[in-house]
Amino acid sequence: MNNKKLKDFLAKNNQPGFRYKQIVKAVYQDAVASFSDISTLPRGLRDLLGKKIDILPFKVIEAVVSKEKKAIKALFELSDKNIIESVLISPKPGTWSACISSQVGCALSCKFCATGQMGIKRDLTSDEIVSQAIFWRQYSREYNIEGSYASIVYMGMGEPFKNWENVRESIKILTDKDLGNFPNRGLSISTSGVVPGVKKFANEFKQVNLAISLHFANNEKRSKYMPINKAYDLEALKNALQYYFSKNKRKVFIEYIMLNNINDSEGDAQELIDYLLSIENKKLLHVNLIRYNTVDNNFTPSSRERVKDFQTFLLDQGISCTIRKSIGDDIHGACGQLAGKSK
Repeated sequence: MNNKKLKDFLAKNNQPGFRYKQIVKAVYQDAVASFSDISTLPRGLRDLLGKKIDILPFKVIEAVVSKEKKAIKALFELSDKNIIESVLISPKPGTWSACISSQVGCALSCKFCATGQMGIKRDLTSDEIVSQAIFWRQYSREYNIEGSYASIVYMGMGEPFKNWENVRESIKILTDKDLGNFPNRGLSISTSGVVPGVKKFANEFKQVNLAISLHFANNEKRSKYMPINKAYDLEALKNALQYYFSKNKRKVFIEYIMLNNINDSEGDAQELIDYLLSIENKKLLHVNLIRYNTVDNNFTPSSRERVKDFQTFLLDQGISCTIRKSIGDDIHGACGQLAGKSK
């Protein structure tokens, strides 16, 4: 919902100031899907709001549920007919997290990522970003989703730090106690290594989580599969992380997608260890190993045995590491699979 447009509308119609607070609480926190459901408002105002203000800035095309019922992927059509995706996942029983998009497509062109192969169409507005999280509150309420929904990850379509101003504003709205009311520590931002964004983030958000999509600890390989490395190589990223730790003493998550015979050898593991050990505050780094989720390209996932061996090698050398289970791959809703289309 466009809050500025709402404020202007209420002022133009001579509504008292408390009406704004009533409406935003109902929309952001009570998850009403229609102004007609806000019983604290006069009926005439409800009708007028329904004609002039959109609660969500997009049309919901469909919501697809995974077989295990641990992931739900939604497709949204924006006002300009562009399509974005968002996913609600349950990483553990009773807990739900929304994976939201920050751009239509992505300009970074990571070779193994479906979104990266789309190219970039445009940035999302802060309203379009926030409304994905609000939609999942509405969905949870309508379909009686059991469990808590208090976390949001900016790991959907797009590179958040390439749309910094809108992402920045969306974080403020989502964590505002009078608006989204999500806990700061319940939000996570994932970047492929946009160094200026890491530094800006470090200065502004002390409690929001940071994740780095690393995937390679070798400049030659990383540049081949992740062109962003040509602009900000591993040394630049290391310096950005050390800057981050100079501002915040919070854990940073290192995401590592495991690609068969590309980055899953013992040599690759040793390069990752050496790289992480070269960064100060090693104890604040945690590696998430993720088996590659297949899309329409020539990459295949590492075997489960190879992933387990990789993890053991890291743990034996003092690197904090877990294997993250993929959720929603059967509906193309897992990491790296979002491409603006249904299953």
